[in-house]
Amino acid sequence: MKPKRITISAASQHVGETVSIPGWLYNLRKSGKIAFPLLRDGTGIMQCVAVKSALPEPVFDAIKDLTQESSVIFTGKIRADERAPGGYEMDVENVEVVQRVPEADPYPITPKEHGVDFLMDHRHLWLRSQRQHAILGVRHEVIRAVRDYFDSNGFTLVDTPIFTPAACEGTTTLFEVNYFEDEKAYLAQSGQLYNEATAAAFGKVYCFGPTFRAEKSKTRRHLTEFWMVEPEMAYAALEDVKQVAEEMIVFVVGRVLEKRRAELKLLERDVSKLEAIQAPFPRMSYDDAVKFLQSKGSEIQWGGDFGGADETLLSQEHDRPLMVDGYPSSVKAFYMQPNPERPEVAMCVDVLAPEGYGEVIGGGQRIHDYDLLLRRIGEHHLPKDAFEWYLDLRRFGTVPHGGFGMGIERCVAWLCGLEHVRETIAFPRMLYRLRP
Repeated sequence: MKPKRITISAASQHVGETVSIPGWLYNLRKSGKIAFPLLRDGTGIMQCVAVKSALPEPVFDAIKDLTQESSVIFTGKIRADERAPGGYEMDVENVEVVQRVPEADPYPITPKEHGVDFLMDHRHLWLRSQRQHAILGVRHEVIRAVRDYFDSNGFTLVDTPIFTPAACEGTTTLFEVNYFEDEKAYLAQSGQLYNEATAAAFGKVYCFGPTFRAEKSKTRRHLTEFWMVEPEMAYAALEDVKQVAEEMIVFVVGRVLEKRRAELKLLERDVSKLEAIQAPFPRMSYDDAVKFLQSKGSEIQWGGDFGGADETLLSQEHDRPLMVDGYPSSVKAFYMQPNPERPEVAMCVDVLAPEGYGEVIGGGQRIHDYDLLLRRIGEHHLPKDAFEWYLDLRRFGTVPHGGFGMGIERCVAWLCGLEHVRETIAFPRMLYRLRP
């Protein structure tokens, strides 16, 4: 009878049993008559102990000659050892070498220091490292938490198109693609406009998928392809948008602290910073933010949008996300509802993460008045015919509504304490990187 095949994460359930674990050799220490292969399988890392006197000679020789990232199936008895990584070890009884990486062509990422460009060129292999594994584990938890929050709060997931027929905010930051019969299309930079249609059908919706921004930005906060969650709510005002944004962030941070402490520890993240993320979040108007920034030496003037340095200055004053509302209508999208009492100000909000991570959420209330929306489309020199369907939403059953978007990568960078978003997605797309 073959030994049961298990994963490293399930080792605690099989103490004293002889089992098989398929995986890859992460590292190997050896000293004469004993070898300590370190096995990884995607769920964890386990130290195995191979004693020469307890094994057939061909088995021990095969183990001591293993090379980094060779694919292997170890068989042996599981025992608890609090000193071991993960708290369990395997006393090896046999090994099946599925593929031995040849010494003449060794695994390129070794325990020595490598430059970022080298690691990014080998991103397909770099993902196997403990640090990258931890980051993507946190990303998985963030995505699962986001879905759980919306799914348990009455929102319906409705997917929105990636191909869009018109540029809703001008073409400068959109990727143009050739569609059929010489027709042009664009890769979506938001599902929001379509979300407004589905919100009128379902009440509360969200979309979750890849978005594309053709900004020629080379900063630690920018990717050209990233994932964004966008909720939209009918019969909702700006305060409703703020409440959902606050609740969602608190829920997500709490879930990561609950489920991914081991990954945060490996990343040397100061979890006390995350434990402080509780409601209510501090709030500030754009007007007051400008005055504050000017007092700190910023050259920002009323009417200008905040840059990364401005957002950092604002967020550093708080131990939890800061909500800034009431930005000038001139720096916001055409569909943003102006404040009835101050039309030069939009009913919008940006949520700035603490510790200098900047904007993680942007949203607000949408224009629900047909005539006003039509005028704004004209002021932004957008083609009316491309937005007839969008105007229909104001012709037939229009109501106040609003929502926001949160980029997953910026959120993960903040929660993991990373300097750059490039490590927050398996295969980042940036201004000068399209491979692997």
